[in-house]
Amino acid sequence: MKLSIDQDASNLKNSLIKKLKIGEKDLVGYKIFKQSIDARKHDTINFVYTVDVELKQEDSCLKKFKNKDITIAPDLEYKYVQTGSQPLQHRPVIIGTGPAGLFAGVILAEMGYGPVVMERGADVDTRAEAVRKFWEHGLLDPECNVQFGEGGAGTFSDGKLTTLIRDRRCRKVLSDMTMAGAPEEIMYAAKPHVGTDRLRSVVKKIRERIISLGGEVRFNCKVTDLITKDNHVQGIIINGTERLAAEVVVLAPGHSARDTFEMLYQAGVTMIPKPFSVGVRIEHPQKLIDAVQYKKFAGHPKLGPADYKLAYHTANGRSAYTFCMCPGGVVVAASSEEEGVVTNGMSAYSRSGENANSALLVGVEPADFGSSHPLAGVAFQRKLERKAYILGGSDYKAPVQLVGDFLENRPSTRLGQVEPSYRKGVQPAALNECLPDFVVETMKMAIPELDKKLKGFALPDAVMTAVETRSSSPVRIVRNEFMEASLRGLYPAGEGAGHAGGIVSAAVDGIKAAEAIASKYASPSVR
Repeated sequence: MKLSIDQDASNLKNSLIKKLKIGEKDLVGYKIFKQSIDARKHDTINFVYTVDVELKQEDSCLKKFKNKDITIAPDLEYKYVQTGSQPLQHRPVIIGTGPAGLFAGVILAEMGYGPVVMERGADVDTRAEAVRKFWEHGLLDPECNVQFGEGGAGTFSDGKLTTLIRDRRCRKVLSDMTMAGAPEEIMYAAKPHVGTDRLRSVVKKIRERIISLGGEVRFNCKVTDLITKDNHVQGIIINGTERLAAEVVVLAPGHSARDTFEMLYQAGVTMIPKPFSVGVRIEHPQKLIDAVQYKKFAGHPKLGPADYKLAYHTANGRSAYTFCMCPGGVVVAASSEEEGVVTNGMSAYSRSGENANSALLVGVEPADFGSSHPLAGVAFQRKLERKAYILGGSDYKAPVQLVGDFLENRPSTRLGQVEPSYRKGVQPAALNECLPDFVVETMKMAIPELDKKLKGFALPDAVMTAVETRSSSPVRIVRNEFMEASLRGLYPAGEGAGHAGGIVSAAVDGIKAAEAIASKYASPSVR
């Protein structure tokens, strides 16, 4: 169904009756399943809806139409797996409270397994205070920061829930988040987002649900080693001393848990380096993006701030693309290790900031790492982050360069009309001093081409803030068709394990890990 921007969603009812050629009494009810914006034409903007409709005489209505737009709605209700019979002596342990860990915990708790969830960082409220201290005073807590703590790295982001995967479990994720306080529109918006401010409350409610169903969530509990026997997990060691027995462990560590990757490597868990991307955050005035995307409708109250998604493939085989675009957002300091600068994007639910920002990234392959070691990608990231730290003044300020200067190969010495949003402070510089040559050259080729797709992208005063290195995990923990790692009983899941990207896909992967456990084991007696 399609409505113009000037029509209210309440007009859907009359449009449905007309399209289906039925009387009003034949319409039992309807619900918006999906809503998107069509802004391709210069003179009009439409809202496009997919609508679930309940009719008194559904079969007779369908027989009247040979119309691909009218079909039986699919059954998207989540179905729990049949539980297994193998005895489980101890409660399942889950490492990490990012999306994968939380939703593995939800499923196992709902099915009566009473999981124990471990988080190296603090609860979300304590974590928010630790992040504030870093942004305002440069006091970095390596165990509790933008990367580590309740909710994972996504807690300090835009809270985007877009995903390319098609899986009925996605609906379960969105439904549970809505029950935990996320906005109702995430169930139908084409580009749903929660916002960092609301997401913090949502993850807290999900934690409370796990506990209410017999699970346990423990903070400031870093898993420092695994207890193994005959290539099977027997338990974990917490904070170097405490031992906890467990023959089943879901490993959902997040993409920045470098010390955990090192521990797994030392334990003999099979890992391989994987591709990821590096680059910068690029900031433009949000009003510029609105004007380009929405033309005369820019600022319309029904539209909100505009976004974009761009890509360019160069003749040399490299690609540059925008990622994790934050309308009305800010660039944030996202370091998790001392003496390294890392950037990311974040926005509140309202997306009311002056700037739009996005990652501008170039893909890197294991061949670029200079080593075949499974953790070579980690070393590659650290090298860039250290360079950015020094270039920014060695106090967690971020080095920045104006797009005009970047394209003309000259260091920036001043800022222009775009005020950087990076709260820790910035230092004008030449970003080729902290980025690989092939990344710099690819971005130089891409920016003018992306400007042809989004006029103003090459705005000379647009700000590039370095460095973004944590686009995805640099490793993949190898697992079999039953979701187990080379060490039996260990179930790697989510973005950090190298098997997902983004909040929803990571949550779905955590659900799959929980299902793999539940389909094999009978639930233990929860104490």
